[in-house]
Amino acid sequence: MFRCFWKNAAAGAMVLMIIVMQGCSSRSTEESRGNDSLFLNQAYAKTDSSLKESANEDAYESRHTAITRAAALAGPAVVGINVMQVKRYVRRSPFYTEDPVWRSIFPELFRDQVYEKPIQNLGSGFIISSDGYIVTNDHVVTDGKEIVVTLSGGERHNAKLVGTDRISDISLLKIDGQDLPYLQMGNSKDLIVGEWVIAIGNPFGLFELNNQPTVTVGVISAINRDWGRIPESGRLYMDMIQTDAAINHGNSGGPLLNALGQVIGMNTFIYTGNTAQEGFVGIGFAIPIDRIRDIVDQIKQNGSVNRNFWLGLKVQNLSPVIGKAMGLDIKNGVIITQVEKGSSADLAGLEPEDVITRINGKGVNDTRGLVGLLNNVDLQVGDELNLVIIRNRKEQNVKVKLIQQPD
Repeated sequence: MFRCFWKNAAAGAMVLMIIVMQGCSSRSTEESRGNDSLFLNQAYAKTDSSLKESANEDAYESRHTAITRAAALAGPAVVGINVMQVKRYVRRSPFYTEDPVWRSIFPELFRDQVYEKPIQNLGSGFIISSDGYIVTNDHVVTDGKEIVVTLSGGERHNAKLVGTDRISDISLLKIDGQDLPYLQMGNSKDLIVGEWVIAIGNPFGLFELNNQPTVTVGVISAINRDWGRIPESGRLYMDMIQTDAAINHGNSGGPLLNALGQVIGMNTFIYTGNTAQEGFVGIGFAIPIDRIRDIVDQIKQNGSVNRNFWLGLKVQNLSPVIGKAMGLDIKNGVIITQVEKGSSADLAGLEPEDVITRINGKGVNDTRGLVGLLNNVDLQVGDELNLVIIRNRKEQNVKVKLIQQPD
């Protein structure tokens, strides 16, 4: 009986041990599964975070375009310009008379009043070299008694006027500085109508609010727009770049950039279509950079642009009587009546009785047309004129190189 008890007890202990071992194994499996689940959840969470960061970076990068990069590159080299000008005004006497007797008797009564008034003008400019040369429009700084340049960031400098050219509306300033940011000049020979352009400047003096230029974007609407000579100012606007990038008062003198951040022109004026309207309507004009580069180089070297050339010609209209007498079957042109000794015309071999029919590819109808053609071309000492003449009933091409007018 005792032996049977121990046999039953041993069997029971073995069953209990098996139950305990199964419970431990089950708990271990559950813990293992729990740990695996936690690991996977953490891994998935980490992957989701990485994907979000990657998506944000992609979105951020997609916001950066050639336009934003060009604006960021050029912005530090664009400046605001404030000019204190003194304008001279003449107020006519209410008793004005042309009678010299009365004017001599009562000079004070009939004398015009002359007074000066300080006026503040503003515009834009851009740095073209690390040592502080700045390009802007002549109409921004003309008659300026004090010129203050504000850099991006707020640093102010009194600027010196190195030289200016009223006819081309281009001026060169200089400020003291080293290692200044400056813009790279492109060229205006390979412009594409429709390509993106960026205008940067100081419209309405907004530069002063936080010392940052204003950026506007558009396209090149047209090229080689010739406005000719403006009677009111005498300025000559040739080969102008037309753009629909917004340009307003204060943008004058600022750069027009291509998508590479290179200067291709200088924003100069807008066309409103109405003399009573001043706001931008989508048509602005910029002086091409090739013209700016040429003018700036001359100002740097000589302080001005030399237009004191000596053509040395006297002409008259080719009348039907003169044409018939010369045996010419043409109605338009001018006949040379005199060539000054040693002049450009003389050195080119022109002679009296030569008939000029074309200049630089444009027809010459009469003396008025000849003067108009010459007046609407920016002729400088060293330039060449291509003439088509008739001599002894034969057409010839003659190149006239303009030389300096003797003192």
